[in-house]
Amino acid sequence: MTRTLKPLILNTGALALTLILIYTGISAHDKLTWLMEVTPVIIVVPLLLATAKRYPLTPLLYTLIFFHAIILMVGGQYTYAKVPIGFEVQEWLGLSRNPYDKLGHFFQGLVPALVAREILVRGMYVRGRKMVAFLVCCVALAISAMYELIEWWAALAMGQGADDFLGTQGDQWDTQSDMFCALLGALTTVIFLARFHCRQLRRF
Repeated sequence: MTRTLKPLILNTGALALTLILIYTGISAHDKLTWLMEVTPVIIVVPLLLATAKRYPLTPLLYTLIFFHAIILMVGGQYTYAKVPIGFEVQEWLGLSRNPYDKLGHFFQGLVPALVAREILVRGMYVRGRKMVAFLVCCVALAISAMYELIEWWAALAMGQGADDFLGTQGDQWDTQSDMFCALLGALTTVIFLARFHCRQLRRF
């Protein structure tokens, strides 16, 4: 990927996300829930653009961040418990609840784990693949736990108004299954993406 092509792709991706953000905001089921769900996108995308020249990331990481942002915005648009494609999957698999939020939590483990891996490997802060794998899983789980705490605080502050943001769908084990999905995402990074990621780190 040439030096001129990479900024073009980044800017195009950022423009696409901005348009999706506007559309989902206009058509959101609940504006406050949408705002809470898409806040990470509103913060991260400008930050990535501002740091792209000085701290460029691998194309793999940029791509996964792009898809994670879309998942967040669609979840915010409908609320996670009411995303239409989630109902389709629920029917296909015979599930008792809309599983779209689990996809979000899977990416909540996958992407932060890859970010942590990129920082640790590129900066040579840690030696040894096993230690890197262990630490990136710890980072992903820590972020997942922090998000669950934010959901708890939202529930305390908003009461019934936080139901759409929480998206528990009556599942008493929702917090635990959310973190398990994040762990699966982190393990996907260290088991299936690590080798390809290393090749990109050498190139970019």
